[in-house]
Amino acid sequence: MKTKGEQTKRFIIESAAPIFNKKGIAGTSMNDIMHATKLAKGSLYNHFESKEVLVNAAVDHNIDALKEMIYKSLARYKSNYEKLTAYVDTFRAPVNTHFDGGCPMMNFGSESDDTNPVVKHKVNQCVNYIQKIISELIQKGIREKEFQPAWNHQEFATIAFAMIEGGIMTCKLAGNNDKMQVINTYLKKIINENTL
Repeated sequence: MKTKGEQTKRFIIESAAPIFNKKGIAGTSMNDIMHATKLAKGSLYNHFESKEVLVNAAVDHNIDALKEMIYKSLARYKSNYEKLTAYVDTFRAPVNTHFDGGCPMMNFGSESDDTNPVVKHKVNQCVNYIQKIISELIQKGIREKEFQPAWNHQEFATIAFAMIEGGIMTCKLAGNNDKMQVINTYLKKIINENTL
């Protein structure tokens, strides 16, 4: 069982994570966190010695939530084909996002690329993690005779990830999911063309 201090720390992280994701690291103040948690500044600093420490915990929380969302989307299926198409479908409606403020990788990645090497590293690790999932599904599918042996798994993983992230941005800007529907159809076409 968690101590009261651990529960409070968890509560602060869970309250701060969507704020940082929506307003950005630079745009979020400790007053915003105080307002959301109803905790005094001293209590916040008792659990997090600086805003930077809280940012790192909030980024970890958001990235873990994204990984969990992807895991749950894939876990329902057995075949590599089904899992791969489920991954593509996970992001088919980014305007109706699972995350307040949009995709945490895109938000934190674009803000931190030149300003915060720790957050940049965390986001880059998540990018690599997701691309590895895609790549491994294809490799496993090739071994299990689901996919064409010549399918370049690394190339598709990079293209699929980049197209989906770009689609998230364009859909959020347009305020609708139309462009992601085009991307979804295109990626599934490539998957089907490489399916035995």
